[in-house]
Amino acid sequence: MKRRTFCSALLGGGLAAGLSGLVPAGLSHAASVPGSAASRPDLVAVHGENIAAAADAGLAAFGGMEAFVKPGQTVLIKPNMGWAVTPAGGANTSPALMKRLVEHCFKAGAKKVTCFDNPCDHWRDAYRESGIEAVVKAAGGIVAPPHSESYYQQVTIMGGKTLAAPKVHEMYMEADVILNVPVLKHHGGTGLSAAMKNLMGVVWDRRFYHGRGLDQCIADFCLYGRKPALNIVDAGRVMLSGGPRGQSYSQYKKLDLLILGRDIVATDVACALSFGAKAEEFAYIGMGAKLGVGKGSLDGMNIQRLKV
Repeated sequence: MKRRTFCSALLGGGLAAGLSGLVPAGLSHAASVPGSAASRPDLVAVHGENIAAAADAGLAAFGGMEAFVKPGQTVLIKPNMGWAVTPAGGANTSPALMKRLVEHCFKAGAKKVTCFDNPCDHWRDAYRESGIEAVVKAAGGIVAPPHSESYYQQVTIMGGKTLAAPKVHEMYMEADVILNVPVLKHHGGTGLSAAMKNLMGVVWDRRFYHGRGLDQCIADFCLYGRKPALNIVDAGRVMLSGGPRGQSYSQYKKLDLLILGRDIVATDVACALSFGAKAEEFAYIGMGAKLGVGKGSLDGMNIQRLKV
């Protein structure tokens, strides 16, 4: 997708249907009976300026962090921390969100909480300027280095079209629970960067993706057996153009939205709607659905809308 701007058709023209006009119409939810298994959401969309409070509400809808993290487990929280820019740039995951998630993990009884990313900018600069390293450490978490190939182990991707044997960071391999926490933004190569794209940051050779077909490699990796228990997408201040790092001409939209989903493909379908587009505009989403990674549509899914 080329540089785009939002206009009167923002969020697919369906704003009036959700949260008094604050959540896309595409996020319509299936009927459910409170307290039953059917009432457990597949996706949760939380609108609110306070992203920590949005995380509290979104996790509560799933039964709290305790639904994903058990006492004594180790947790990897994988943010987008790829760029040496400040949080205002919208290129990295919100530090406030990361801090709150680390706190929730420890409250649920986690033994260890780690985060890392394999950045495009120098990793020390990206970790520092993103603001994530400081808040994770302050909350008791560990920030793992990504810069040596020795930290990565070769794995097999069964059923992938292009990506067969990437090297994956040991923290991704060893964690009992993985939380995938990207920022929603424009990407010059794929059009959109969200949950599926964020997992590119756990592999060593990013150049392989770009040289052999970025969209297909993104979809292929999601076939790997170790999958995020939950995808939590920061769509607070969304970069609409000039991504993924951000440029002087980049345009932004303040959505104040947090999207949480168990199905990584469906989560990105919701992200596409929130970006003001359709999932079909982003090739990797359709490729992931075709591979059976997840649902390429929100039809029939139990989706809850919340406001904080």
